[in-house]
Amino acid sequence: MNRLIPSNVSARAERAGRFPAAFGRRFFLLLFAGLVWIAPAWREPRFLYAMAVWDVFALLLWFGDLSQMARPEQIEVRRVWDESLGLAKRMRVTIELQNFSRSEISATVTDETPESFGPDLAKVGIVAPAGGRGSGVYPIEPRSRGDARFGDVWLRYQGRVGLAERWARARLPQTVRVYPNIEEAQRMRIYLIRSRQIELEKRLKRQRGHGREFESLRDYRDGDEFRDICWSVTARRGKLITKVHQIERSQTIWLVLDAGRLLRARVDRLTKLDYTISAALSLAQVAFYSGDRVALLAYGRKPQQRVGPGRGVPHLRVLMESMAQVRAEALEADHLLAAESLLAQQGRRSLIVWLTDLAETAATPEVIECAAKMASRHLVLLGIIGQPELRRLVAAEPADAKAMYRYTAALEVVQRRELLLRRLRQQGALTMEVDASRMSTALVNRYLEVKERSLL
Repeated sequence: MNRLIPSNVSARAERAGRFPAAFGRRFFLLLFAGLVWIAPAWREPRFLYAMAVWDVFALLLWFGDLSQMARPEQIEVRRVWDESLGLAKRMRVTIELQNFSRSEISATVTDETPESFGPDLAKVGIVAPAGGRGSGVYPIEPRSRGDARFGDVWLRYQGRVGLAERWARARLPQTVRVYPNIEEAQRMRIYLIRSRQIELEKRLKRQRGHGREFESLRDYRDGDEFRDICWSVTARRGKLITKVHQIERSQTIWLVLDAGRLLRARVDRLTKLDYTISAALSLAQVAFYSGDRVALLAYGRKPQQRVGPGRGVPHLRVLMESMAQVRAEALEADHLLAAESLLAQQGRRSLIVWLTDLAETAATPEVIECAAKMASRHLVLLGIIGQPELRRLVAAEPADAKAMYRYTAALEVVQRRELLLRRLRQQGALTMEVDASRMSTALVNRYLEVKERSLL
């Protein structure tokens, strides 16, 4: 995944403003020390001249310190990345200063980080020796997927004396991409080791059946279907040869992600869409490892991202790039358009993993109707994000009339959801309703169950 790590960028610093210099803290301490001449000046006003001379002396020292300090063009600033950016993943960014001057600098560095990384700009203190390099790190925790824009790096630095201070900036604009939680998806691979079905596949255990995947050739026997005869081999050998097929062990998995308004709701600090994308990425990793081909369709009012079936690490990178750019929309998603698009593209039976949420309306939600339509041609697994707060209301005994009204409303919503999902199961689809935090684990477990039972 090294290609997912942002590239390091560097630039020489330059002047920040028309007069990019200021007085350091030690300069004001020096001026304060000159106030001691005020005491004798009460009796002898000539001591005020001594205080003025002291102030001029302090200014000369300031100019001398400023002239000895490193100029902005003698400083190179570098932003260094050690790992890829993941949603809600705590990591560190390194800022390096290369000092090409003959004097040491002590700098306070401010990096213009994206708003989605935090409300405040990142600051770090760095000391770079003469002709050497210094570095500092600051923490980040992205809260939004997709592309994020870094700006310039600003420096306020002093020399060894600390009387003068220079201001500089390094133009380091950079666009980085925040991906779904990669580490959580990788942890899901442990389920492969514990899964009996995957162990059977790793040993290449073959099962003859009514599949259409070629396994071997043998002599024709009574009862074999004529469509299974290999006529080219029959002609060469002078006798009937039959093809033996095995049940297909590698299927196509479609990850269908709803990016409509319902998925904009937040659970803790992340949106429901973030949880579904993390679950989809976890399932993709497990499916790749078991030999399945994975495809992606993310949609709102129109399809946002579409990736055809494929397998392998390069294809996983393509999926991650696409998932990182999926955004929740403010309008209701067009489920019918997504279903028609998928049915037109995928003719062969496959597993459709549809992650969405249900609108609380009197009519049957469109996504339920579309899933039932697709279930006639594909195996559909509809994943719904649960509402634990409603189930807590239903489980609790109401204490007063107001609580009774809340209990009744919550019970109606819960029962309606259960009824809709039951009807969908009766039409051949699979359903699951789990809390957002458990979506990844539940989805991977359900996928392994499908593989073990050979439901495809």
